[in-house]
Amino acid sequence: MHRLVQSVGNGGIGMMRKCLLIVFVMIFLLHNPVLVQAQPNVSARNAVLMEQTTGRVLLEKQAHEKRKIASITKVMTAIIAIESGKMEELVTVSKRAVYEEGSSIYLEQGEEIKLKDLVYGLMLRSGNDAATAIAEHVGGSLEGFAFLMNQKAEWIGMNNSHFDNPHGLDSDEHYSTAYDMALLTRYAMNNDVFKDISQTKMYKAENRAYAWGNKNKMLTKYYEYSTGGKTGFTKAAGRTLISTAKKEDMELIMVTLNGPDDWNDHRNAFEWGYKNYKLREIQQKGKVPLESKDTEKPTGYLWEDISVPLTDEEFLQLDSLKYVSQPSETEGVHSVVGRAALSIEGKTIIEAPVMAERKPRTSFVESVIQMWNRIAGTFHG
Repeated sequence: MHRLVQSVGNGGIGMMRKCLLIVFVMIFLLHNPVLVQAQPNVSARNAVLMEQTTGRVLLEKQAHEKRKIASITKVMTAIIAIESGKMEELVTVSKRAVYEEGSSIYLEQGEEIKLKDLVYGLMLRSGNDAATAIAEHVGGSLEGFAFLMNQKAEWIGMNNSHFDNPHGLDSDEHYSTAYDMALLTRYAMNNDVFKDISQTKMYKAENRAYAWGNKNKMLTKYYEYSTGGKTGFTKAAGRTLISTAKKEDMELIMVTLNGPDDWNDHRNAFEWGYKNYKLREIQQKGKVPLESKDTEKPTGYLWEDISVPLTDEEFLQLDSLKYVSQPSETEGVHSVVGRAALSIEGKTIIEAPVMAERKPRTSFVESVIQMWNRIAGTFHG
């Protein structure tokens, strides 16, 4: 028999509603067997479909193979520029930027343009000249900016990546994986400014006579639920593509490397993901009891709701959500005193930190959760 999810600490009414819901789903499925569709064929050499909230991988193909990535590099360039706090500063365009090979937004040597406008030109038109101008302004030089890129990659947990430049032109020292680029995109999409830029279809810079159109056809033409992304291409890398989408309450990230039919790869993967998975709330944030050998049972707090993308079949196979205490190396509101672990038939699929106190009113919450995700690792389906 399938096991039911056991929630803790939400009160009798909440428990009753959840149990009734699960019973209804079980009865429905007994009369309507669930057939999970086979994963769609992917033309790309490497691919990952990841859910935004948890980082769960729903589909993968040689996801950890190191490959050239072309212009999807610019997601890293953009998020570093945005986080620099210099978006309203004027950038003086250098000769090196003007003569950078490849795609261009046609900057002129010596002109002054806002960093914000350069980031839009970077993401919408894939301007290599914009990438170089950004790198020189934010990092002091291309080499200095590459250092920042690698520091950020390490912080995010991109363990199989190395950045040599801000634009993605081919280099033996410039590579990543489909999985690492999905991690980067997940991180970037938590930034509202990046999210707004990524989903912009047209943008007119203050000192330009014409508007820039977004090259990402998933956003402008092929997929109604698209929320952004980044295209890329070099002869050595082939076609590379990052796409993001949102349907109802679930956000997905798709990354393909060397994908000759990438538009269809992404569209088909998104539709498969949305048809087979639902983002299900397993536990609401708040006070929870912790398992312990002590006579007096300790308690802690979940700072965020636990919601997980699951198929109907997985939902019915869930074990109890367990809360385990652990020694804390720090004191105060930000100390981790335990972990919440959710498993399917004994296999842990997600862990979340249990904190000492209620959620404080600071952005440090996000930093703690991001740090935990890097330590515990995201999970695979």
